[in-house]
Parts: sequence; structure tokens; C-alpha cells
Amino acid sequence: MILLEIFLAFLKIGAVSFGGGYGMISLVRETVVSHGWLTDTRMMDFIAVSESTPGPIAVNMATFVGYSQGGVPGAILATVGVILPAFLIMLLISSVMKNFMKLKGVNAFLDGVRPGVVALIMSTAVTMGLSLLFGIGDEKSSINFFGMGLLVVIVGIATGYKRLRKKKISPIVLIIISAVIALAVNLIFPSINT
Repeated sequence: MILLEIFLAFLKIGAVSFGGGYGMISLVRETVVSHGWLTDTRMMDFIAVSESTPGPIAVNMATFVGYSQGGVPGAILATVGVILPAFLIMLLISSVMKNFMKLKGVNAFLDGVRPGVVALIMSTAVTMGLSLLFGIGDEKSSINFFGMGLLVVIVGIATGYKRLRKKKISPIVLIIISAVIALAVNLIFPSINT
């Protein structure tokens, strides 16, 4: 029964999500937490892992959540569920309409969807930031000074690199730097909760 529930939940997410993986994050988070599959903190861990592994973030999140709840079959069903609607829609569009993007109705629809996607992404970022840094809405309810400090360091590195090199630093490099700093701090000061 849990496998069918996982498949249907991610099929629904895939069917109503616009704006790619980042637009899906809030829907995945809401669905997973409301079903009680993961806590908010654990979901943020999954998002961090999904972001730092190769592949689309929504597919990675679906795979991780599916695996956590139903093992390999759960991972497969969640992944298929989240990609199936987009696959079918794109298959239909590409086979039926060659000049689909030239239609005024399609462009009007996309013009209306884009602000909603931006709002979803911003809402997720604010919610995750408040939970991670200040414990708001989290079971821990404590200020994460390490997280705040690491955020300041990473923003400083990104800003300094951009000013010195006149180009942006790769997000992959920033993720690796964050992980190395957290590991180093944890090894040197094991009592600090990173």
C-alpha cells in the first residue's frame, strides 16, 4: 500500500509542478512532511544531498524519498511518478504541435506560471532558511550559529571570487567547500553540532 501511495504522491507532484526541479521542492517538501514520511529537518538533508548529486534535483529527491519509505521499489515508483507527467506532456506536444511555443495562449499561460514558480522557490528558500538557521518551524527550535557562520563564509567566498576573477564561482565548488568546512570543524571540534 505504501508503494502505491508513494507513486501517486509523486505522480501528483509531477503533474502539477511547473518551473523544473526547483519549483517542485516546495510541493515535495509539503507532501513528504504532511504524509509523515520525513521530518522537516530530514527533508532539508535530502534536498542538500539531491542538490549535490548529479541529475535533476526533483528526480533525485523523489528517488531518495521513495527509497527511504519503500526501498528500491519505492525509489523506482517515486522516480517514475515524478517524471511520467512531464514525459507524456512533452511527448504529446512534440508529436502534435511543431510550433507550440509560437501560440499566444501558450505564451500567456507561461507568463502567468513564471511568477508563481518564482514565488514557490522563494517561499521554499525562506522557509528552509528560517528552519535551518533559526530553528523556526523545526523540532530543534534552536539558533544554528554554525550554519549562519558557514553561510557568511560561503557568501564571502562567492563574492570575493566574483570580484577578483570577474566571473561566478561554480556552485559545485561552493558545495564542496561547504562540505569540507563542515567536516573539518566536526573533526577539530566534535562537540559543535554542525
